[in-house]
Amino acid sequence: MTRAWRMVAHTHGGPNVIVREDFDPGLPGEGEVLIVQEAIGLNFIDTYYRSGLYPAPLPVALGSEGAGHIAAVGPGVTGLAIGDKVACASGLGAYATHRIVPADKVVIVPEGVSTSDAAAMMLKGMTACYLAEDMVALAPGEVALVHAAAGGVGSILIPWLRDKGVVVIAHSGSAEKAAKVDADHSLHVPFDDLATCLRDLTGGRGVDVVYDGVGKDSWAASLASLKRRGMLISYGNASGAVQPISLLDLSRNGSLFVTRPTLADYIVTAQELARTADRLFDRMQRGIVKSAIGQRFALSDAEQAHRALEARETTGATILIP
Repeated sequence: MTRAWRMVAHTHGGPNVIVREDFDPGLPGEGEVLIVQEAIGLNFIDTYYRSGLYPAPLPVALGSEGAGHIAAVGPGVTGLAIGDKVACASGLGAYATHRIVPADKVVIVPEGVSTSDAAAMMLKGMTACYLAEDMVALAPGEVALVHAAAGGVGSILIPWLRDKGVVVIAHSGSAEKAAKVDADHSLHVPFDDLATCLRDLTGGRGVDVVYDGVGKDSWAASLASLKRRGMLISYGNASGAVQPISLLDLSRNGSLFVTRPTLADYIVTAQELARTADRLFDRMQRGIVKSAIGQRFALSDAEQAHRALEARETTGATILIP
C-alpha cells in the first residue's frame, strides 16, 4: 500500500497548528471499510475542532467528509465491495490519504457524480437537505432569509429552496459575493440595516424562516427579520458562538421559535443517512444543485485553506486533494 499520511493538530490554535504526519491506517475491522481518498471537503466545522471550540481529544485528526474508492472490506460488511466509489461525512480523520470508517456511515456515489463533487457536497449538501426538508415545512410563496449565501451551505440551500417555490432573500458578506448569488433578492447590507431592508421587501411582515450559519454577528439581525411566530434556524458559528439568550427576547419579538440543529442528529441510522444522501444525489443528478467548487488546495496546504476560509476569501465549496 502507498504510504499513508494525514494532517492533524497536536494542540488547539490557529491554522499554523496543522501539521503533516505519516501513519499506518491498518486493516478494517468488523463492520468497517478502508477508503483510499481522492478528494476531501473543507468545512467551517473543521476550524471549530482545530481551535478547540468543539471538544475532541488531542491530537485532532481533522476533517469529516471525503470521497474515494474502497481498498479493503472488513468482516461482516455487506453491500459494499473493493473498488466501489463511496463517500463519507461522519466522524473525524478525513484530512488523510487513507481512512477507515464504519460501513454504515458510507454511501455509494452514483454514476454521473465524481468523487470531487461528492467530497464537496456530502456534509454541506446533506446539511442543506435537512435544513430545507426536515426542519420546517415551507410552502411555495413563503419567504426565507439565507445568510452566508455564497458560502458552501448557502450556495446549495438557495437553489434547493427555490426549487420548492420558496422566495429566497440572500445575504452575503460582500457586494462581490452578493452579485454571484442567484436568489429572488441578493443583498449585501450591514447587519444593523438588514431587518429594515427585509421589512421593506416583505411589506413590513418579515420572513417566515431565517437560515443562519454566521452565528454571533448576525443573531440580532436574524431575530429582528422574522415575522410573528417565525423560526430562526441557527446551524453554524462562522463569526463565533451565539451568546446566551433570554427566552423573553423571543416573546417580545413576536413569539419566535429558535432551534440549533446539527446534521448528526438527522443521519443517526443507516436508513436516515441513505435517505438524506439519496435526496442530495437526486438533486445533483437533476442539476438542481451543483457542487460549485470555488477553490482546490493540496491536502498538504490545509493551513492555507483554513486561513482563506476564516478570512471569508472562499466562494462556494472548497476541496483538498491528497
